[in-house]
Amino acid sequence: MKRLFIFLVVTFTFILPINAQFNSDPILNLENKDKNLLNYGYFLGFNQYGFKFSYENDLGDQSTDIQVLEATGFNVGLIGELRINEFLDLRIEPGLYYNARNLGFPGFQNTVDGARDAIREVKSTYINFPLLLKMSTRRLGNWKPFLVAGPSASLNLGSNQDSLDDNSSGTFRMKKWTYNYELGFGIDFYLEYFKFTPSVRGVFGLTDELVRDNDPNSIWTGNVEKMSTRGIFVNFTFE
Repeated sequence: MKRLFIFLVVTFTFILPINAQFNSDPILNLENKDKNLLNYGYFLGFNQYGFKFSYENDLGDQSTDIQVLEATGFNVGLIGELRINEFLDLRIEPGLYYNARNLGFPGFQNTVDGARDAIREVKSTYINFPLLLKMSTRRLGNWKPFLVAGPSASLNLGSNQDSLDDNSSGTFRMKKWTYNYELGFGIDFYLEYFKFTPSVRGVFGLTDELVRDNDPNSIWTGNVEKMSTRGIFVNFTFE
C-alpha cells in the first residue's frame, strides 16, 4: 500500500500540470516520437524484493518456514527501444537494482547464539538485463497505455557464491546469476519536450538462487528445495 501511494503521488505530480492534454481535442506533443526506429532514455525508480521458498519436507506449519522481511531499494538504468510497428516495440532495460532483505530462521530461540544465528541480512546489488516486448494501445491524445512482458537475467554482485564460509560462519550465499520473467503495465505521457512513463512491473525468479551450506543437514539450508526471487519494480522513465 505504501509503494502504491508513493507511485500515485509522484505520477500525479507530473500529470496534474498537464491535465489539458486529456481534453477532447488536445494539442499533440511529440507527434513523431514513436515513429523513430530507435528510441533511447533512462529510468529511475524503486523496488521491493522478496523470496519464494519451497521445502523438501513441507510440514504445513508456517511457524517453521523461513520468514522474509522485505525492504525498499532503488533502481536506475538505461533504455533502448526498437520499433516493430505501431503497437509493438522490443525493449532492453539494463539497470542497477539495490536492495537489502532480512531472513528469519526459526529454531534458534533457545541456543546461545540464537539472536545471531536466527537472522541473516541479504544485501543484493543486481545488474538486471531484461528483454521486453511492449504491447501498446493506439495513442489517445497525449497518452498511451501499454503492457510489457519478457525474460530477464540478473547478475548479483553481492552473491558470496565463491566464499568458502557459509551460514555457520555468518555468511549467507546466493548464486551469481538468476533468470526471471517480468510482467507489468504503464502509461506513456507525451509532454512538450519529452515522454514520461510511470510503470509497475513484477519480477518472478525461475531458477534456484540458494547456495547450500557445506553441511547437508544445515538448519539454514538443509530443508530448502528452492529459493527464488519475487519482486516489484516501480519505474519512472524519461525518453
